[in-house]
Amino acid sequence: VQLQASGGGLVQAGGSLRLSCAASERTSNTNTMAWFRQAPGKEREFVAAFRWSGRNTLYAGSLKGRVTISADSAKKTVDLRMYSLKPEDTAVYLCVASTMRLITSEAPITRNYDYWGQGTLVTVSS
Repeated sequence: VQLQASGGGLVQAGGSLRLSCAASERTSNTNTMAWFRQAPGKEREFVAAFRWSGRNTLYAGSLKGRVTISADSAKKTVDLRMYSLKPEDTAVYLCVASTMRLITSEAPITRNYDYWGQGTLVTVSS
């Protein structure tokens, strides 16, 4: 599975951004798709996940209310919309996919994901 993330860039604090992840396939290999982020010197952090079964969405508690994840089955894309961005949101945002239908407790765990894209850089200026 190939995952291509796009949409990153430089944005001012308080602004919004939409990231998009295009998957090479929409099969059982991508039962759950998600976004993680990694800031310089920090560990990867779960942002949000989309489970195709039931079209369920899962969010990191710390970001809930500022991010929205959505998906388009026909386009095989999963979008992440971010609002009220802060400088601490600066990170490389990574698109990932899992063969499993992850539940809330499983979605934030990196080892549950089988495929990782290259990421897109988001920089929020103060």
